[in-house]
Amino acid sequence: MPSIEQRIAQDIAAKTEQVRAAVELLDGGATVPFIARYRKEVTGGLDDTQLRLLEERLRYLRELEERREAILASVEEQGKLSDALKNDILAADTKARLEDLYLPYKPKRRTKAQIAREAGLEPLALGLREDPSQSPEAVAASFVDGDKGVADVRVALDGARAILMESIAEDATLVGELRDWLWSSGQIRAKLIEGKENEGAKFRDYFDHVEPIGKIPSHRLLALMRARNEGIIDLELSPALDAEQGHAEGEGRVAAHANIHDRGRPADAWLRETVRLTWRVKLHLHLTLDLFGRVREGAEDEAIRVFGDNLKDLMLAAPAGAKTVMGLDPGIRTGCKVAVVDATGKVLATDTIYPLEPKRQWNESLASLARLCKQHHVDLISIGNGTGSRETDKLAGELIKGLAKADASHTIAKIVVSEAGASVYSASETAAKEFPNLDVTLRGAVSIARRLQDPLAELVKIEPKAIGVGQYQHDVNQIKLARALDARVEDCVNAVGVDVNTASAALLSRVAGLSASVAENVVKHRDANGPFANRKALLKVPRLGDKAFEQCAGFLRVPAGDNPLDASSVHPEAYPVVERIIAQCGREVRNIIGDTGFLRGLKPEQYTDEKFGVPTVRDILKELEKPGRDPRPEFVAPTFAEGVEDVKDLKPGMILEGRVTNVAAFGAFVDIGVHQDGLVHVSALSHTFVKDPRDAVKAGDIVKVKVMEVDIPRQRIGLSMRLDDEPGETRGGRPGTGDDHSAQRGRRSPPAPPKATPAPANSAFADALSRALKN
Repeated sequence: MPSIEQRIAQDIAAKTEQVRAAVELLDGGATVPFIARYRKEVTGGLDDTQLRLLEERLRYLRELEERREAILASVEEQGKLSDALKNDILAADTKARLEDLYLPYKPKRRTKAQIAREAGLEPLALGLREDPSQSPEAVAASFVDGDKGVADVRVALDGARAILMESIAEDATLVGELRDWLWSSGQIRAKLIEGKENEGAKFRDYFDHVEPIGKIPSHRLLALMRARNEGIIDLELSPALDAEQGHAEGEGRVAAHANIHDRGRPADAWLRETVRLTWRVKLHLHLTLDLFGRVREGAEDEAIRVFGDNLKDLMLAAPAGAKTVMGLDPGIRTGCKVAVVDATGKVLATDTIYPLEPKRQWNESLASLARLCKQHHVDLISIGNGTGSRETDKLAGELIKGLAKADASHTIAKIVVSEAGASVYSASETAAKEFPNLDVTLRGAVSIARRLQDPLAELVKIEPKAIGVGQYQHDVNQIKLARALDARVEDCVNAVGVDVNTASAALLSRVAGLSASVAENVVKHRDANGPFANRKALLKVPRLGDKAFEQCAGFLRVPAGDNPLDASSVHPEAYPVVERIIAQCGREVRNIIGDTGFLRGLKPEQYTDEKFGVPTVRDILKELEKPGRDPRPEFVAPTFAEGVEDVKDLKPGMILEGRVTNVAAFGAFVDIGVHQDGLVHVSALSHTFVKDPRDAVKAGDIVKVKVMEVDIPRQRIGLSMRLDDEPGETRGGRPGTGDDHSAQRGRRSPPAPPKATPAPANSAFADALSRALKN
């Protein structure tokens, strides 16, 4: 079998030597951002995407090897490890194949087959299978033995059947073949549970739904799983579109593999029934659970990928920059919370106003906001998009007009931002440490203000899955989700870089090589000793040793320090390269920084050595052109239409501007300012074919859309970015998920899927399947 490094190399389209080098770095404590940015020569230029996939596959394959060793030890301990079985186990390339091989040897509670073997019935089972010309009842009579628990012929034959069923169902080759067959032809069948029509209205697209298991999109599979878990529908795996025909084929495949044929001999009918029960009761149930687990795992991986992509787009959204911002956290009964922060994010003032019901202090609220704006010279107003946001937006609009009349030079812009996660942050330990004397409700307004200044710096303080840009984040594997999202946050923070003299501990803890405790130490040292004058000063921070410094130094910036290179992404270990350039040209560092003509005229090959090759030198020269450049886009704010504040205000044909809030596998959700995001289905994102919606839009993009359909009862809005589309047109595309967070909103439902005859199943099978699926 190929080595772990060889298998990973094939997965990530790289050379084995590259993978081996990356694995050694990871095992040595290096982080993915550090390896991707500063060890290109070592890995042959593997990028962060390849390295993240490498890291995930390395974890999986090492777990596979650990399981392989445990299985070999277990079977050997039982004295059943033949050379053939050992070779099969060593050749298994997936966990599923490994478990198939181990199934007959896996310690389990006493089964009917084991009890039958203990009663001496195995010769009966094998004899009838090898010679069907015998009469089952006649042969079984000689095995009746009350002392062994075999009271009569029926008990003997039932025991023999249990032995055959277990033997056939644990055949690894058969299980693997049937798994592949069901994956290619099996159909997931959903049926409404009687009486759940109203309770499960949001899932009505799936009350009677059939779809191939191997082709079902991830979002639709997770919607079906959620509907099942909420008790709205039942799910089963039909072997084919025609369920009864599929079950017949399954039985035929089992019979052929077991070499059981019906030729009219005395035992053939009994053997045929044994095959039927083996398929229906054992194999179909086992494979249904197995394939449902497989397809769910794939759907979860896709959902986590989509969530991670959206999170990255949101965190790398354009920052408004160092401006004084007023944050408004809308509220009706409890009032609108107000916080003003200066250009560095420091809280200058807070307040609570009551412009809406029940107090309706509109003019008083305007006066309070105007006073704060004048006193602190507010540049921007950031409005949370929660309940009451449109009314608060209207209040801010009147405020801006009033201030402009009083002083034309005082221009203020207002922007509605996502407040997802603000309440989570407000009640967090991080917020309590940051604002120990500030009321929890006012902390949310501070977060809303700051996330306009710098989304990345503020969003790192919030648990990633609470930011609200994912599909089914509460339905997927939470450990895997947390690991993937933490990796995305780490990549985003290190891609932008961090000002070590202004960053919070939460932001610093996401820098490569810095743990939460060391990040706290950095802040404490800064508070006690003043700003860091250079990167070397970081080595004075308690517990920030040479290894941590190596990992983090290149991502930490000292904008106004002793060494201008400390404000760039050039790593301190590579400063000798810059010194060679200076020595050759006879100019100072400050003079060559930003001199594009000079820097582009240099040949990287002239400055390489045994440690730093052309890729690193090329990166250094590029960085010197624009040191500390921010990879994020320029800040632009969307403009919501006047008078469009609720779903009821929408009319098909309207063209509106909005911000993309979430991108799913089936389309993009857009905030158009009516408290309910609309959906642009993937087929309506462009006039050209779009396979992945993120190829067309990303979270945070500002787009123009046309309202196509409005479903007020279900609060669904269908939008199109093809502005020449006409409402009511039939366009291509799959049906939605039926879930209120990821449904295909406002689009036509497809024709009902063809119905198939339900497969008969005994109650024990149905009950077992139902219990297993719910677990």
